[in-house]
Order: sequence, then C-alpha cells, then structure tokens
Amino acid sequence: MLGPRSQHVPDLGGHISVEPRINDRIRVPEVRLVGPGGEQVGVVRIEDALRLAAESDLDLVEVAPNERPPVCRLMDYGKWKYENALKAREQRRNQTNTVIKEMKLRPKIDPHDYETKKGHIERFLRGGDKVKVTIMFRGREQSRPELGRRLLERLAEDVLEFGVVESAPKQDGRNMIMVIAPTRKKSEAKAERDAERKRQAAEHDAEVAEATAAKQARVAAVADEAPAEAAAVVQEPEVVAPAAPAAAEPTPVEAEAPAQVEAPAEPVAPKPAPRPRAKKAAAAPAEAE
Repeated sequence: MLGPRSQHVPDLGGHISVEPRINDRIRVPEVRLVGPGGEQVGVVRIEDALRLAAESDLDLVEVAPNERPPVCRLMDYGKWKYENALKAREQRRNQTNTVIKEMKLRPKIDPHDYETKKGHIERFLRGGDKVKVTIMFRGREQSRPELGRRLLERLAEDVLEFGVVESAPKQDGRNMIMVIAPTRKKSEAKAERDAERKRQAAEHDAEVAEATAAKQARVAAVADEAPAEAAAVVQEPEVVAPAAPAAAEPTPVEAEAPAQVEAPAEPVAPKPAPRPRAKKAAAAPAEAE
C-alpha cells in the first residue's frame, strides 16, 4: 500500500505512476532538507526550505515521504525527469527479448530443401534467436524414429559454428523436437548489425562527398577555360516548347455571310402505272369478198 503522501498520476501510456510532491504541494510543518549536491542541511521548517529553493532557482522535491519528518531535496525537477526518461529508454533499447524460431523438416527431406532450411536456421542463430527444429513423421515413418534422430544430429553438426544443442532430440507424439541455442547473445548480434549499418552509411557519405568534390573540380576547370561553357554546365538552358499555331480568323465576307440552310426536299409523287393497251378488234372480213 502506498503512503499517504504519494500521488497517483496517470501517464501517457494509460498506466498508473507515482510522482513525488514538489514545492507548494508539500503539506508538512518541517522537513529534513538535503542540498543539491547531496549535503545534509538538517531539519528545517517548510517555509525556510521553500525560501532556499526559490533563492537557488531549484525545486523542493519530497524524496522520502514516509520518513518522520519527510526527506526533501533541492533539485531541478524537470531536468531530473528528463534524464530518468532517457535512462529508461536506453534500458528498453538494450533489453533483449528471447525469441524462439521454429523450423519443420521431414525425415526424407530433399537435399536442396535441407540446404535452404539450414540457411534459415543459421540466419536465426546469427541474429541471436533460439531455433526449435521439428521432425514430422507420417504413416509408417513413425516406426523408424532413427531417421529423424540422424537428421537432427547432422543438422546440429552443420550449424555448430553458430549454435549449440540446448535440448537433445526427443520424441513428442508424431514429432521429434530439438532446440538449438545461439553461441552469442542477441545484444552482441544487435550491436554488430548496428556497427555494420553505421559503416555502410559512412561509406555512402564518403562516396557522395567524393562525387560532389569531383563535380566541383570539373566545373572549376571549365570555368577557367570558358566561362560561357561553365555557365552551361552549371545551369542547363531551358527547353521552350514551340507555340501552338493560331487558328485562322474568318474573312469579313465569311463572317458576315449567314449560313445557308437548305430547305427539305419535297416528296416526289410516284408516277401512275401505264394503262394496258386495248387489243385491236379483229379485222372484219373484207367486203370485197
């Protein structure tokens, strides 16, 4: 149970943190005062302690609220909180979390697949992580566990440079399990990766600086020979796109002449069909007869 002089203040993460009382929040008649350098001042009244803090441009911080009288110290409270936050962040950064990677194999694995999975296991071990290797048996393969054991022993010998066997192969139902631990700590692997990244960044910066210096030297050489060419090297001429041709304006006659609208053609009546000609009557018999 926390003392009565502590304050519960929620932090930004939603958790409950305990912050000490400072300055006017200290409600006791007298305190045991400690100077900014750790020197013991003695028991003084709270008014005198606050006056000393104001004169020193410091804060009066209650560091031991459960003592009788409470222990207070003169310090820069904001600076103290900032330094503690930096220390906590550095500790979290250097904290290593144990991670166990898992790799599954078959007793009759193909050589190419074996080399691929072995490469993954080596990468995990170089990163400082443990690896749990599982041999999966199916069907009649369960009657021959020595196949999986020989495979695990071979794998342990192949990755001996990066890890050691932490848990010997053991049968677990249809599977056989072995755990390999890395030979170096994860913090060491992380430090090595950070150093490699810094080295690559430094090499990149050096290459950029060298290229910039070479370009400046070329510009200076051209400037000594021909200033006009140097200006062309420093600033390339702008390429102006050709202007689009202007549309031809209509002549006054064309502008004034109204557009002629063609009238719709009248429908043409169809011609009547020709009448059939009547046949000539048969000629009467000649009267001469």
